[in-house]
Amino acid sequence: MARADRFSLQDLLVEASYGIGAKPSRLIMTTLGTVLGIASLVVTVGFAQTAAGQIANQFDAVAATQVLVEPATARSGSGSEVATGTLPWDAPQRVERLAGVERAGLVAEVDVKEAPVTSVPVNDPSAAALLSPAVVATTADLLEAVRGSVVTGRYFDSAHDERGDHVAVLGQRAADQLGINRVDSQPSIFIGETSYTVIGIIEGVERRSDLLDSVILPMGTARNDFDVSAPTELHVQIATGAGTLVARQAPIALSPNEPENFTVTAPSGRSDLQDDIQADVNIVFLILGGIALLAGGLGIANVTMLSVMERIGEIGLRRALGATRRNIGMQFMVESVVIGLLGGLIGSALGVFAVVIVSVAQGWTPILDPWLAIGSALLGAVVGLAAGALPARRASNIEPITALRGS
Repeated sequence: MARADRFSLQDLLVEASYGIGAKPSRLIMTTLGTVLGIASLVVTVGFAQTAAGQIANQFDAVAATQVLVEPATARSGSGSEVATGTLPWDAPQRVERLAGVERAGLVAEVDVKEAPVTSVPVNDPSAAALLSPAVVATTADLLEAVRGSVVTGRYFDSAHDERGDHVAVLGQRAADQLGINRVDSQPSIFIGETSYTVIGIIEGVERRSDLLDSVILPMGTARNDFDVSAPTELHVQIATGAGTLVARQAPIALSPNEPENFTVTAPSGRSDLQDDIQADVNIVFLILGGIALLAGGLGIANVTMLSVMERIGEIGLRRALGATRRNIGMQFMVESVVIGLLGGLIGSALGVFAVVIVSVAQGWTPILDPWLAIGSALLGAVVGLAAGALPARRASNIEPITALRGS
C-alpha cells in the first residue's frame, strides 16, 4: 500500500501563507503590479463602454427620435423621377394623433425664379454679384421638430402662417451672409422687390442643417407669394423606440387609401449604433489593458523567481526532510495564485471605483458589465498561476544537496 503524502493541504496552505507574508514589502511590490494591471484593464474597458454609451446617446438623441416622410417617387418614361403622391397641408395635425409622435412640421422648397435675396432695397449693378441664400417655407412647429434653437428674436407662429404675413426667419449662416445679426431694429430682407421683416435668427438645426443657409418663410406666405403647390418633407419628432410603429402608421394617417404613395425614413426599434461603437473602442482599450496586465504578470514572475533564489536553502532543507518535488512546486504555485488573486480583487475594486467616480464627476452614466469586475478578479489568479509556473518548476527541480551547499 502506497504511503500517504505527509504534506497535507493544510500544510501546503500554511507554508504558502508563511512564504507570502514573510516579507511584507516584497508582497506589496509583487501585488502592486497585478493591482495596476487589473485596475488598468477594468478602467479601460469600463471607460470604453461608458464612452461608447455617451457617443451613442448623442447620436440617438437625434437619429432615434426623428422620422422623415416624403412623397414616393417613380421613374417616368423619359427617365426622370416624378412624385407619386402629395403631402397634405394638414399632415402635421394628422400624424400628431399617432402614439409616440411628439411634434411635426412641414418643409417646402420655394422657387423665387431669378429674384435676388438681399438686405438692401436697391440693386447696385457695379457691386459684385453674390449667390443668394436659398428660400424655404415651413410650418410653425418645424423648428422644434428638427431640434433648432433661436439665437435672437423668435420663430414665426401659426398666426403668421394663416395670415400670410411678410416675415422671415434667417439661418445663422444666411444672416451672416446678409449682414444681419440683430432683429430689435426690425431689419428687412428683399426677395426681388418684396420686403420681409426679419423676426428671428436660428442655429443648431440638427436634422436639417441646410436651414442655417436659408431664408425661411411661413408656409402661408410662400403659398400666397410664390404659389407653392405642396410640401416636400414632413419632419416628425418621436419618442425613443416608436420609430417602427410611426413608420407603419404615418402613411395610413396621411392617405388611408394610398399609403404606398409615401416614403418613410425611421429608426429601427433597436439601434445597433452603441454596440458598433463599443466594439470599435473596446479593441483599442483591451489592447492597452492587456499590455498593462502583461506587465503585472511579468512582475509576479520576476519576484517569484527572485523568491526562489532567495529561499534555495529553505527548499533544500525541506527536500532533505522529506518534501517532494510536487510539494515544493505546489507551494510556489499557491503563493503566485494567492498573490495574483489578491491583486485582482484590489485592482478590480479600484477600477470600478475609478470608473464610477470619473463618470459621476463628468455627469455621465457609468456603464460597466458586472461580469467584468468578477472576471477581472479571477483573471488576476490566472495571471498568478501562469506567472508562477516557471519559478515553481525551477524550485521543484532543486536537489537537496545542491541547495544546502549553495546556501
